[in-house]
Amino acid sequence: MFKLIIGNHNYSSWSLRPWLAAKQAGLSFEEISIPPRQSPTKADVLKYSPSGKVPCLVDGEMIVWESLSICEYLAEKAPSLWPSDEKARAEARSIACEIHFGFNAMRQGMPFDVRASLPFLEPSVEVKADVARIISIWESCRRRHGGEGPFLFGHFTNADAIYAPAVFRFLTYHVELPEESRKWVETMAALPAMQEWREASIAEAS
Repeated sequence: MFKLIIGNHNYSSWSLRPWLAAKQAGLSFEEISIPPRQSPTKADVLKYSPSGKVPCLVDGEMIVWESLSICEYLAEKAPSLWPSDEKARAEARSIACEIHFGFNAMRQGMPFDVRASLPFLEPSVEVKADVARIISIWESCRRRHGGEGPFLFGHFTNADAIYAPAVFRFLTYHVELPEESRKWVETMAALPAMQEWREASIAEAS
């Protein structure tokens, strides 16, 4: 059994991604949570992660850090975490990388806060552009792969895991969505693992 070192549940969007992927793939792991707002967090994280950041996966002598890299490692153990078709798999990796390395306006303007409900926030033009791009990605995936199942590429993949923080963000800020995107968000939010993450967020003191 490997160890997955995460931050807390309410604020650590990066930790949610590999955690959800592992849960959905049915992989057993020990969860170690190191809250980011407590001292000496950095020293605690460095016991596991050479980058001093979470998430981090420890599998025996193997250490994998950085959320997308962890998701790739998990897919080596559970190949279903990427689409089996090579073209769909390439697309899934592309959209995962796009949100992993981009959408900074949304990250800053719509902070990850699972417990919060902030429907009256007025987003900036830059945030609106990020939101519109994410919705266009979801709509495109659902339009072409919706017949194969309820997720972005039919069955659950790392692409869904990588966009899971956006699900919570859009719920927190009450973002209006077109039908296909709304159905996907509802599917994601209803997952037992997503509900477990939300409940853990609510239970946290800070």
